[in-house]
Amino acid sequence: MSAVTPKSIAEYLDLLRAALKGADASLVQDALYDAEEYLRSELAANPGTSEAELLAQVAGSYGAPEEVAEIYRDTEVTVQKALRTPVPRASGSSVKAPAEAAHVKGFFAVALDPYTYGALFYMLLSLATGIFYFTWATAGLSMSAGMLVLIVGIPFFILFMASVYAISLLEGRLVETLLGVRMPRRPVYRAASTGWLERIKGLLTDVRTWLSLLYLVLMLPLGVAYFTLAVTLLTVSVAVAAAPVLLWLQELGYLHIQGDLTVAGGLAMSPLLFVAGVLGFFASLHLIRFIGRWHGRFAKHLLVESGAE
Repeated sequence: MSAVTPKSIAEYLDLLRAALKGADASLVQDALYDAEEYLRSELAANPGTSEAELLAQVAGSYGAPEEVAEIYRDTEVTVQKALRTPVPRASGSSVKAPAEAAHVKGFFAVALDPYTYGALFYMLLSLATGIFYFTWATAGLSMSAGMLVLIVGIPFFILFMASVYAISLLEGRLVETLLGVRMPRRPVYRAASTGWLERIKGLLTDVRTWLSLLYLVLMLPLGVAYFTLAVTLLTVSVAVAAAPVLLWLQELGYLHIQGDLTVAGGLAMSPLLFVAGVLGFFASLHLIRFIGRWHGRFAKHLLVESGAE
């Protein structure tokens, strides 16, 4: 039980936030949302009960802030294990290798990392999502500015900003699924009992809303760069590795290619080109995985951490 008994929901949330100090920002956001939603729903279900009385009643069922924080920290360990790259099993053994093996044990082990392919898919998909995000953000801003002189301009702008925040939550799910970076599963709680003016004020004064808008705009140049880089790296490395193989098959008579297939240095250099192509392919996978990790941190910084406090 907490040494300090909270007298209000706001005080309870402050104690919970303090108990979660140092935890992942996404975890803190989820925990605060769950706690506030539960406490305010209980308060609404018990009219006439003060916040202090309610907190005393639910102390045993929901838990003190320190107890709730400990539960979320324990749960987060399981979540992080699920997000971590699976550890390959040793041949003929059911015992998993040390945890360090999960982080690319050897140059070629990057091909066994599922988040490598998640990052690749994200980079290819980012061209489409980047175009959509940029179009939505710029069109919404321009239409909002154009309609501000009309009575519908302000409601339109508020709905647009709410959609930006909703899109950022969906993007967070995409980042967590494909890139393995923990993102919030809950939005920032905005109680219906506070009134729609207070909720609108909270939306427009929340730095996360504006940083989410910035993120949507930045995703167009990032998406173009990601898509171009992924396609170029893989195409070039596969072409360099495949050209000597095709040349060997042609020389052996197993393959007939219209026109002459030539490789710099001829057959004598083809083994080196094949090795260079294979090494380039795996080096490309390493770079793609690195970009995936970097973008995950970038998304977290703009969509979560900058406004977490």
